[in-house]
Amino acid sequence: MRRGTDRRARRPGRLPEGRPRGRYGASGRAGVLTGVVLLLGAAACTGGDPDAARSPAADVPGEIVVASGRDVTGKNGIRQQLIDAWNRQQDKENTGYHARLVELPGSADEQRSQLLGALQSGSADYDVVNLDVTWVPEFAEAGLVAPLPRDTLDGDVIGSVAATAYWKDRVYAVPFNTDVGLLYYRRDYLRAAGIQQTTLEAGTTWTDLRDLADTLDAHPPKGFEKAWTTQLAAYEGRTVNAVEAFASATKDFALTDASGHYTASRQELADGIAELRRRTEKPYTLDHAFASDEAASLSDFASGRTAFLRQWPYAYGTLHQTFSAGQVGVAPLPGRAVLGGQNLAVARSSNRAGKAAQLIAYLTDAQSERCLLDAGFAATRTSAYTDDHVRCAAAGGASAAPTGESTDRTPRDAAGRPDYARRILYPALTHAVPRPRTPLYGAFTQTFSTALGRLFTADPPSDATLADSLDEALRKVLPRRS
Repeated sequence: MRRGTDRRARRPGRLPEGRPRGRYGASGRAGVLTGVVLLLGAAACTGGDPDAARSPAADVPGEIVVASGRDVTGKNGIRQQLIDAWNRQQDKENTGYHARLVELPGSADEQRSQLLGALQSGSADYDVVNLDVTWVPEFAEAGLVAPLPRDTLDGDVIGSVAATAYWKDRVYAVPFNTDVGLLYYRRDYLRAAGIQQTTLEAGTTWTDLRDLADTLDAHPPKGFEKAWTTQLAAYEGRTVNAVEAFASATKDFALTDASGHYTASRQELADGIAELRRRTEKPYTLDHAFASDEAASLSDFASGRTAFLRQWPYAYGTLHQTFSAGQVGVAPLPGRAVLGGQNLAVARSSNRAGKAAQLIAYLTDAQSERCLLDAGFAATRTSAYTDDHVRCAAAGGASAAPTGESTDRTPRDAAGRPDYARRILYPALTHAVPRPRTPLYGAFTQTFSTALGRLFTADPPSDATLADSLDEALRKVLPRRS
């Protein structure tokens, strides 16, 4: 039996530039926790701020339930290991609290629907919810998660990543793990085609990739079909690829402003469509890409059907369990790359909001972020990439065989990080672009993805025609500034 009351969940079926860099670690976390607890407790006692968390002044000891999607690091993954470490700390301090991770089944869209339904109806007693970065405005606008003090995010959080925790200039979440699009490539294929330069550097363009593709077509390695694959099925993957193309085509492009109002012009849409068309030309793009998600595109690349792949950071560790560093490389995605990831928020309905905030601070501090990075996630803090003194102390590290030998084949730097983390992943994160910020993101992405599907038909419309229809569709689902 765990300490405290039995409280089982009823499962349904950029930080602004210029902000001073704060210290991270235990002392800094204590100050932030004091602010969070005071804010949440004061709101309950005074009732003065209608937007603040509605929670009892004193938390009731028991179980802190964390609702999250699947951990890509597998069974007993790094998220569970961090929660286990926090539980051991609570036992040592005899606080009467434990945390429990509930992994929601289904796709990201299905998980979003489950969380919305559970928090709106009260059908599940969640204290902490792990939200996709695109969901934060929706959950904040609906009053389902509690606002937090602005200094909850210190200067160690990567600026582009910290921005995903805000809605209408208020902090509603803390970045847990982040994500960014990257370019994976087969070094062995380039070598087999007679290409001397088998390391792609920052600054590689789509024109460079097409030139390499032409050489590969002229001297195809065994198993090679097309140059490139990505995620173009009718789901969020298509939206991500399209936003990357649109952002690359137009400087400072944004489909919405900071308040979620639709801002794009038809010319900007046409330019973005033209860029997406170039990136998905049939001579270069694997046919299966148009029906692929992350798993399918990774499988096609790993099986040798393509030389290039657009994927997320988790693929680095996955691919290196099969391939050596001499066979597979990774580089920044040409053009602009989209930011992904998940943020932790306190459910407004939680009876343990103060302790939930303390758990979030633990899960997102510098040491925990280093654990996430070592396990294959993209960390949210600069220190995880640049400070060799920040180490993972909470988790067990790489998996081991019965002989005690590590089964992890991920290339690592001298400080034990994945070898690409500081050189490639961290710069990519600092330059990443967000998807549209809107509480209506679900309606946006469905409309956007569906409208752009016409581009991949046997008889696609012109850029201007498709831009007109896309503009009309987006005006129907997104508000415009009056």
